[in-house]
Amino acid sequence: IDKYAQQDLKKGLHLYGTEGNIGLTNAWSIIQTDFRCCGVSNYTDWFEVYNATRVPDSCCLEFSDNCGLHSPGTWWKAPCYETVKVWLQENLLAVGIFGLCTAMVQILGLTFAMTMYCQVVKADTYCA
Repeated sequence: IDKYAQQDLKKGLHLYGTEGNIGLTNAWSIIQTDFRCCGVSNYTDWFEVYNATRVPDSCCLEFSDNCGLHSPGTWWKAPCYETVKVWLQENLLAVGIFGLCTAMVQILGLTFAMTMYCQVVKADTYCA
């Protein structure tokens, strides 16, 4: 699963900064900035995207315009895939509780909607 996930993420890098993919672009920028990482497996993943030795500005240790054109010494070295994977493993309980709470709200909503529907049908039967 890890291998396929990394391959898909690397394919997604090629959509970075393209028209109609602002959400993906923003997501990569936020992840790289917040997790202090660059690329899927390392910063060289971006070299294939740009066909040059450069990275997005969100990979820079100190953000500035066009800082991704400078030397690799000014970029984050950590791989984003592993960094996010470790963060998810450390916060698995919180992520699980959030998922269960969301599912519970959905189930309660469906239950109440069905109860209301049955009451309306029952009222229509008596009124008609």
